[in-house]
Amino acid sequence: MKDKIDDIQRITEELINSIGEDPSREGLLKTPLRVAKSWDYFTQGYSANVDEIINGAIFDEQCNDMVVVRDIEFFSMCEHHMIPFFGKAHVGYIPNGKVIGLSKIPRIIDMFSRRLQVQERLTHQIAETIKDNLDPTGVAVVMEGRHLCMQMRGVAKQNSFATTSAMLGQFRKSSETRAEFLSFIGK
Repeated sequence: MKDKIDDIQRITEELINSIGEDPSREGLLKTPLRVAKSWDYFTQGYSANVDEIINGAIFDEQCNDMVVVRDIEFFSMCEHHMIPFFGKAHVGYIPNGKVIGLSKIPRIIDMFSRRLQVQERLTHQIAETIKDNLDPTGVAVVMEGRHLCMQMRGVAKQNSFATTSAMLGQFRKSSETRAEFLSFIGK
């Protein structure tokens, strides 16, 4: 980890120089270290392990009604511009004899969002991970994100949101199931 922090510090100092600033200026003296520590946090999903995150919190339960966790805040870094995007995720699944500890769902979201990402891939990685670990009848994930790369540069549209979804199993097959999930999350 120290090598990673040292490398990012050096690169940040070079960036500060490249944009015409003075890295020895008082306000910027500790910026390379702060940036390095920030990037270490922003990218901790690369070293995360889904089995360690779930930590055995999958339980036998003869429940087959939809489970929904909504309004889960997330942030990630756009892989195209390395600028943040953030928003809310909504996750639903229909158990097939197993349920997962509810706090594990936001942790799975964090694991994948703390990587360089695109929202489309992120949405599907979350859905596939829940499917692979629970074998539910269906999984649904809807993510709503504000992308600073779109708000601060390029088209500069400050009030835009991107919405992505992944519907697997029963959520893909049944319009009634999908509609029930969407009504739960207010869409």
